[in-house]
Amino acid sequence: MEGPTVVTRRSSEAVSVPTLSAHVAEYEDAIERILISEEEIQAKVRELGAQITEDYAGRRPLLVGVLKGAFVSMADLSRHIRLPLEFDFMAVSSYGAATKTSGVVRILKDLDHDLEDRDVILVEDIVDSGLTLNYLLKNLRTRRPATLEVCAMVQKKGIQQVELNIRYRGFEIPPEFVVGYGLDFAERYRNLPYIATLKPEAYGEV
Repeated sequence: MEGPTVVTRRSSEAVSVPTLSAHVAEYEDAIERILISEEEIQAKVRELGAQITEDYAGRRPLLVGVLKGAFVSMADLSRHIRLPLEFDFMAVSSYGAATKTSGVVRILKDLDHDLEDRDVILVEDIVDSGLTLNYLLKNLRTRRPATLEVCAMVQKKGIQQVELNIRYRGFEIPPEFVVGYGLDFAERYRNLPYIATLKPEAYGEV
């Protein structure tokens, strides 16, 4: 499997912001630059789906999405996995309306499935400090799955506070706050098809 795509664009090399559809046109002035385009994301999702299909041939994985951010990537990813799948979700809180994780994790919604002897793939939207993901993995391992792997669409470089084994990883980005493709600021911007940074003044709109 190829390694994650590393995104290192400087501001002067940023992808131009495309014209957005009318229902999110109000976001246009808030976007500073696009780090990962819609086309790049969809190509990576296809690649990850093909790898998971190969790795889990003959099995029926359970995809566990971490709400709310992972719902977009999990939906896209699942359509590229050529295997019978089951789905479940956890909701956790570690950010609130902030732009940095507090490191304190609260489970707001637990799983409906029993994980014992299941092949589980935990789908995350983004990994920054790694504290939330590390907590979730410890929690899920106590439920005795047969296997437990992680698929993370984005990982921020150089800020992990714990060592993590992420088997399926999409992109590495600089340690900047980003929105789009499920990622939000104060519950906005999740429905953008790309991953982008915000202009400083956008944080004052909440």
